[in-house]
Amino acid sequence: MKVTDHIAKAQGNPQFTFEILPPLKGQSIDAIFESIDPLMEFKPPFIDVTYHREEYIYIPLEDGLLKRQVVKKRPGTVGICAAIQNKYQVDAIPHILCGGFTKEDTENFLIDLDFLEIDNVVALRGDAVKNETYFSPEKDGHTYAVDLVKQIDQLNHGSYLDVELQNSACTDFCIGVAGYPEKHMEAPNLESDLHFLKKKVEAGAQYIVTQMFFDNEKYFDFVKRCRAAGIEVPIIPGLKPLATKKQLNLIPHRFHVDLPEALIKEAIKCKDNAAVRQLGIEWCSAQSKELLDHGVPVLHYYSMGKSDNIRQIAKRVF
Repeated sequence: MKVTDHIAKAQGNPQFTFEILPPLKGQSIDAIFESIDPLMEFKPPFIDVTYHREEYIYIPLEDGLLKRQVVKKRPGTVGICAAIQNKYQVDAIPHILCGGFTKEDTENFLIDLDFLEIDNVVALRGDAVKNETYFSPEKDGHTYAVDLVKQIDQLNHGSYLDVELQNSACTDFCIGVAGYPEKHMEAPNLESDLHFLKKKVEAGAQYIVTQMFFDNEKYFDFVKRCRAAGIEVPIIPGLKPLATKKQLNLIPHRFHVDLPEALIKEAIKCKDNAAVRQLGIEWCSAQSKELLDHGVPVLHYYSMGKSDNIRQIAKRVF
């Protein structure tokens, strides 16, 4: 079932969803199931599975030169999605990126998903690889998420890269995209960021999932700005509980979001990470309740493979 159908079927009752990471190469999928199992009591209608693009490592050679080697540390997104749908009978939503994909790769990826009856995707540009300062697309790949959305939408209308195909089947993907309440790090300002978000919706995106935020006013203002700009699709808030003191610096650096002063002060007072974790649960629970009071359709949690604190929040909220 499509995300938009899940929201319509819920008839205003809030839904609990979450996102997981594929395991590191060499690890069992059982680790994924162990993180999902404790959260199934809250009846998630869908589970997101991230996609991690390639990385480059440099291997020293005997002559002193370096050999560049491509590695994928977290493969398996499509297989994990199929396994989740088979085991739990809930929709799994793979992320699909511009980075690391040619247009042909994208089409083949989507064909595989369609054959597996996976009918939701989240279309993202993706980050630059570690040795790049700025994002660089693949040769014959997409530079921007809006172009990726267009390709998916064209496939939904039976338009493939091979224009000579006859009687080609239409896919039926529900397309989600990312929104940034505090602005994408590369956008010159909020207005510009909103302009390009609207372009993604006009290209075929049917819902938005936000970057994590720790101040609900950022989300409320973002939704208000979206509606004023004519963006009417569902906007799902993304939440992540603070878990360690290190994240006070890591989260702003990695995700380009601000932490509220009140949360920072309380975290600094904590004697250890166990106390920070509990603070994160309480803060995220309060965030969740306020968002539900404002009628959000879904609460989406970034679990990062850790389910215990998400479960404690869900027990308080749902």
